[in-house]
Amino acid sequence: MNEIFKKVCLDFEAELVEFNGEDDHIHLLINYPPKVAISSLVNSLKGVSSRHLRKQYPEIKSKLWEGSLWSPSYFASSCGGAPLEIIKQYIEQQQTPH
Repeated sequence: MNEIFKKVCLDFEAELVEFNGEDDHIHLLINYPPKVAISSLVNSLKGVSSRHLRKQYPEIKSKLWEGSLWSPSYFASSCGGAPLEIIKQYIEQQQTPH
């Protein structure tokens, strides 16, 4: 999934800085240009990853959330001004999704 997210970010001229999460959610630290609408980036991340994972792992259907790989919602927050090392440490401390 990390590689999929990196490729999508490149399409948006963005950089995936950190990726990790829990069994039921993920954390992404993305550096993206101001011209990018965060909703478009998130929708692309979800859509592309869903297509790739369903194709590569057809057995994933049994684990889907009401037929969907991703929840329709997301939370995004700016971290401008916060030390990136602190944010990266927080994300690194999360469990890698299985």
